[in-house]
Amino acid sequence: MDDGFWVFGYGSLMWAPDFPVAEAVIAQADGWRRSFCLRSVTYRGTETCPGLVLGLEPHPGRDCTGLALRVEDPLWPQVIAGLRAREMVTGAYRELMLPLALADGRRVRGLTYVMRPEHRQYAGGLSPDEQAAIIATACGGRGPNADYLYNTVAHLAELGIPDDDLDDLAARVRALRGAAA
Repeated sequence: MDDGFWVFGYGSLMWAPDFPVAEAVIAQADGWRRSFCLRSVTYRGTETCPGLVLGLEPHPGRDCTGLALRVEDPLWPQVIAGLRAREMVTGAYRELMLPLALADGRRVRGLTYVMRPEHRQYAGGLSPDEQAAIIATACGGRGPNADYLYNTVAHLAELGIPDDDLDDLAARVRALRGAAA
């Protein structure tokens, strides 16, 4: 395992980490999948009209490809405090140090925020149509829920990381938003 402090981004941390990144490398977490399983009541929705954001869920036989973000050692205490303030705002995630396989062959452990399925905001098992209906209309403190989805899909494509499920979901949301306009 490589030394250093790493964070695994599989959603907005890939395109808006909000901390200085010393190195960013495509990485894979085996046995996990990203899904729109977290009801957002702060950033991409409200308590009365929750949005949906990505969570990482265990899924044997699958893998999640995202970005491993290395943080310079002296900055780690400040970065982890900022991440906890951002990611742990409602307690829906738990922190795990996951083994990651980097695209360049290195293996590291990365701080990762994974979904707590027992949390009241857990929304696993929604159909793609149900997810699209929520994402197409929700808006929170950081803007429209659809923008979160579109940014994630765009950055995955930019990095050459395929995610057919998210591509399909983005197409569904675009169709709903177009029909509403």
